[in-house]
Amino acid sequence: MNAATTKEHHKAAAPRVKITINPVGMDRPRAWLAAGIEDFRQATAVSLAYGMFWVGLSIAITAGAITLGLWHWLLPMVAGFMFMGPLVAVGSYGVSRALEASRAPHLGDAFGAWRPHAGQLAMMGVMMMIFFLAWIRLATLLFALFFGFEVPSPAGLYSALLTTPEGLGMIAVGSVLGGILAFGAFTISVVAIPTLMHHDLTFMEGIEASVRSVARNFRPMLLWAAILTGCVLIGVLTFYIGLALILPVLGFASWHAYEELVRVEVIDEGEPLRG
Repeated sequence: MNAATTKEHHKAAAPRVKITINPVGMDRPRAWLAAGIEDFRQATAVSLAYGMFWVGLSIAITAGAITLGLWHWLLPMVAGFMFMGPLVAVGSYGVSRALEASRAPHLGDAFGAWRPHAGQLAMMGVMMMIFFLAWIRLATLLFALFFGFEVPSPAGLYSALLTTPEGLGMIAVGSVLGGILAFGAFTISVVAIPTLMHHDLTFMEGIEASVRSVARNFRPMLLWAAILTGCVLIGVLTFYIGLALILPVLGFASWHAYEELVRVEVIDEGEPLRG
């Protein structure tokens, strides 16, 4: 009985919030990117260290796939990075918060940023993993549809992708379907994770804030999605090295996007509101 009473007490004591989504103009994505570059300039050493960690991990995964003979998984895995990117940015959010608090950020701000809200961030991680696994499954089906079940040599596959009707068809269909899936992941996550890091909310409230941000500012957010995708693609084409700079900058920029888009107000009484 006491345990049940305590549980009800904590439930009743949980803050109720009003989440307001602000409208933004088409110029704001470029402003967020500029703000991210400025944050990188102010915390260059920590930012590069954090970025290099993910570069090293990406290189290790790539080398492992090649060593194990799973090289044909590299393209869908690299493309699938888009689905896990919001989680990679968590450390950048911690650095941005330290800068806003007028203190020098350190690696603890980057690698420990997830701890205060580990449970809700883990749930967001599960959601993003579902999108990633869906993409891998889709890529497998597309490969089987266009090339059958025989895995050609690396040189043969990459040549076929660019020079045969089957390869070009797979790229076209995969780009369309993958883009739709990626935009779905972007829609539920673009401001969800920084919202969860800044406020004591559930992961569903974070997703709600993210979806409503995209719905209310569709054109600016579509531009922002294109900027994120283009920057990550550039980083990957530099054999991951460019990601050491690009990932922290995009993380900082995403934090500034959240701050401009989402306003969370705690209310003391009445039903939870969503403005």
